Amino acid sequence: MPISDHSEIIQLVLHAGPMVRFVLFLLLLFSVACWAIIFNKFRLINKARKQSAVFLDLFWNRRSLSEAYAASKKLTYCPLSRVFRVAYAELRKVKTRQTPPPEKPASQSEDLAAIANIKRALRRAVNVERTGLNKAVPFLATTGNTAPFVGLFGTVWGIMNAFRGIGLKGSASLAVVAPGISEALVATAAGLAAAIPAVVAYNYFSSKIDELESEMHNFSADFLNLVERELIIRKGNDIHGDGQRQ
Repeated sequence: MPISDHSEIIQLVLHAGPMVRFVLFLLLLFSVACWAIIFNKFRLINKARKQSAVFLDLFWNRRSLSEAYAASKKLTYCPLSRVFRVAYAELRKVKTRQTPPPEKPASQSEDLAAIANIKRALRRAVNVERTGLNKAVPFLATTGNTAPFVGLFGTVWGIMNAFRGIGLKGSASLAVVAPGISEALVATAAGLAAAIPAVVAYNYFSSKIDELESEMHNFSADFLNLVERELIIRKGNDIHGDGQRQ
């Protein structure tokens, strides 16, 4: 765009009425807030996706859960690692409560209660992580939905003033009408400029957050399977030990 076009737009904004200028200032605030959210969320979600891949590789190649727990503390942006740490902490509490003497192994009801506790801890952790990932993202949807209407309001107001000026001057020539209409349409353009990036970013972040949430649910299911398998193996060892003692 030539420099003269930029200066003409600036002049239109500077000579706009108070209401149109207020609308443009409001849309500027919306736009600045949206771009701040976009840059911040893009950085956080990108790091979360990369660290999630690192964590899954680390978890499935671990030598023990405690080793994976210690290593996961370094992955500060990874929602999967935080979900795992919550579940591992609950598993340790369960094991502490269920340390029976060798002659009295834990009952099946105690094992089921332990699995239920871990499942609740996983569900809570996933919900917390999903809430954190979605933080500030709805503002993008709000901006995308409302900014065009805010801009349209400024346009309608500006056109009303333009027609009022026509009535006062008693002339409807293009030279009289054009400046007022141009001034009014700037508000609509500003509304669209604020709304379009917000809608695109909202759809992008929503899809990436859904992917991360799906990974958390899959990991939760895998972790529960590991815990159940450990309980089955322990029960089998207890039965085998009883048979040998007999």
